[in-house]
This record gives sequence, C-alpha cells and structure tokens, in this order.
Amino acid sequence: MKNYTSIADIDDLEGIIREARSLKIQNPESKVGTGKTLGMLFFNPSLRTRLSTEKAAKLLGMEVMVMNVGTDGWALEFEDGAVMNSDKAEHIKEAAAVLSQYCDIIAVRAFPELKDRKKDEAEQVMNSFMKYASVPIVNLESATGHPLQALADAITINEFNTAKKPKVVLSWAPHPKALPQSVANSFVEMMQRLEVDLVITNPEGYDLAPNIRKNTKVEHDQEKAFEDADFVYVKNWSSYENYGEVLNIQKNWTVNQEKLKNSKNVKVMHCLPVRRNVVIADDVLDSEKSIVIQQANNRTFAAQVVLKRILECAK
Repeated sequence: MKNYTSIADIDDLEGIIREARSLKIQNPESKVGTGKTLGMLFFNPSLRTRLSTEKAAKLLGMEVMVMNVGTDGWALEFEDGAVMNSDKAEHIKEAAAVLSQYCDIIAVRAFPELKDRKKDEAEQVMNSFMKYASVPIVNLESATGHPLQALADAITINEFNTAKKPKVVLSWAPHPKALPQSVANSFVEMMQRLEVDLVITNPEGYDLAPNIRKNTKVEHDQEKAFEDADFVYVKNWSSYENYGEVLNIQKNWTVNQEKLKNSKNVKVMHCLPVRRNVVIADDVLDSEKSIVIQQANNRTFAAQVVLKRILECAK
C-alpha cells in the first residue's frame, strides 16, 4: 500500500481486516515505524480520527507531529497560477515539499464547503497533497470520503457478525446542520466489496450520488428497510441533488427502539459524535444493541494496519 486516500487503495480487503483484528487481539510489538514521523494536518476539528491515528502511529514506534492548519500555520493557497495577493500566505507546492522533508507519511483531514459540488468532488486539498508531496498520503476524511472510518466499520461488522450474509442497512437520520456525504459514501463503497446484503434508506431528496449507489437498493421507507437487519449504520448527510442543503429535518427518522422492533438481534452503529435523541434515541444508544463505542475503538486498529502497510511498502 503506497497511499491510503480511498478504499480503492486496498487490494486485499479480507486480508487487511484479518491483520487489523490480529493487531487488536495480539497487540504485537511491531516497531516498523521506529525512526519515522507521521505528520497530521487538520483543516477541520477531530476527536476520534486524531487520537486514534496518533495512538496507532505510536504503537508502531512512530513520532507524531500534529498541526491545526487554520490556527497553527499560514493559510494555504491551492490554485495553480494564483496571484497570491490575498490572505493566502503559502502555496501548497512549497508546503507539501517542505512537509515531505519533515515527515515520512502525511495525513490530511479537510471537509467540503458544501456549496459547489464540482469543486468538492475535485478533492482539491487531498489531490494537491498527492500531487506535490513526495511521501505517502493518508486520508483522515476529505470532501467526498472517509476511508479510515469505513475500514474501522468493516472491522467492526466482521467482529460482531454471526450471519453468513448479514443484512446491513445504512440509514439517514435528522441533523440540524448540513453535513458531508463523506462517511456515507465510503461506508457504501466498503460494503459493496463485502459479502453483505446492503440497503440504503433515506427520505426522498437525500439519495447519494449515482456513482456511489450503483446497484445498491434504496428504500425510502425506513421501517421496512430495518426489517430483519443485522446491522443498522445511522448517519446524516445533506442533499446531493440539491447540493449541501438540509431539505427538511424529518424528525420521524430518528432511530429508536420502536423502529427496530422487527430486527431482534440488530447491532446499531454510528461514526460519532452523535446527537442523542436527534440522530439516535437514548433507548438505543444505552442498550445492548449499540456498538458505537466498540466501533470507535476499532479506529485505532484501522489506522494502525494502514500505517503499517504503508511503512512496509516503503522499505
């Protein structure tokens, strides 16, 4: 693995899941990262992604440097040929080149603006680092994807699954803010590579991009979609068709115990942070159905196996 910017960078999905679970269970003292440095750049805030990736790097023996770009450094210009007479003090060409001298791997987190769909889909921040850095790049969430989260999700489903071919439902849920499609996109892409029966459920107007959905079934009746589900992954996203908009709150899409009455052995997932009693009700989050904490724990091992494979590839 040379980089990890999308799920397409995984060429052996079952193998990487097994390896991640082995790292979790056996916690071997692999110091493949000794003498190496991970640089993490955050254009947006983070809790699980930042701390789990930092812990993963240290478990491999790496040093870690973290920078909040908006407050700790110069504002970066990403446009080639730009006349830099505004508030942008440094161009990505120099920034990425310099960081590549300080770091052996660069990890970047940058959200979409949710205003211009074509601009967000161009993944300017991530692709600029890929273009101008001379070391491997790891995606800590970008405008359209969150592949590290999706790998943790796959590890979690593998860990808790008891069915030959589990029914996995990705459910939209209400949220007061406009959120990216990133987590949902990568989750769908990951599930499409696994032996699962995947269903997406969301209100009209919230269908994900056609190139993400592909042939995946979309059910606009949430309770029908939940019938006999083994896993329900709950996540809000803003409209793709009316890009970035919150069309309506749809409070009746909050996931609660009543909604899950026809899925007796279901496990409920969410990437966190979760707004209680808006996205998921207390009666679910505080029940044995919820595996959101275990899911968050697997963020460390997803990051650890990715960093380990990149380091081994670079030898």
